[in-house]
Amino acid sequence: MLIDSHAHLEMSEFDHDRRDVIGRALSAGVEYIITVGTNLELSQKAISLAAEYDNIFATVGIHPHDAAAADDEILRQIKELARQPKVVAYGEIGLDFFRNISPPQKQVEVFSRQMEIARELNLPIIIHDRDAHEQVLRMVEESGIRRGVFHCFSGDAKMAKKCVDLGFYISIPGTVTFDKAKKITDVVENVPLEYILLETDCPYLTPVPYRGKRNEPSFIVHTSKKVAQIKSLPWQDVARAAADNTKKLFGLKN
Repeated sequence: MLIDSHAHLEMSEFDHDRRDVIGRALSAGVEYIITVGTNLELSQKAISLAAEYDNIFATVGIHPHDAAAADDEILRQIKELARQPKVVAYGEIGLDFFRNISPPQKQVEVFSRQMEIARELNLPIIIHDRDAHEQVLRMVEESGIRRGVFHCFSGDAKMAKKCVDLGFYISIPGTVTFDKAKKITDVVENVPLEYILLETDCPYLTPVPYRGKRNEPSFIVHTSKKVAQIKSLPWQDVARAAADNTKKLFGLKN
């Protein structure tokens, strides 16, 4: 049993073969896929995909890269989308001070407002955090939200413990399979299995042995096997535990 807890099947990279990609995921043993909205248009597309496929669930949110365009009306529409029946989380939301595609202060404002919406709707949050660890942790702590996941975790083991102590899961992407991935390997070693999710973040962050190609949900088996190797466990046990964690966080039906 495998679950891809964070994919972007709504993105244009899958427009020409989306059905085949989903078929390959099922054949590889991927039970569910969470496809994650990053702006208004892609959140709507994610919901449409979830309506079309029994094994796909959606999330909605404004990614920090899209924060600059997030006015009151867009946030209102996102909030309405978040009420749709197969929406299981609010995200991905957060801060990205690495690329700063949106002004940092606008990112902070939009992140704060979206956490307020998620709390009002009682939805877990999916956090994007790049080069903004201290501020993200402080804002999450102040928000009072204690249910969510730090996706594509990029902090160290000490930060991971702080996230877990706040009630959050740590999501491990395909970068864990890279040769020089010492920091994420250290995180996997130190975070208890009951707080770990697995994700592809496809079409990005393709794991070895497919690095350099477009990522897709079927490749999550390689991430699962690497995490299992690090933890000296059978990979099926890791896959099952991560899937159970994902179901618990997002309220997926067994």
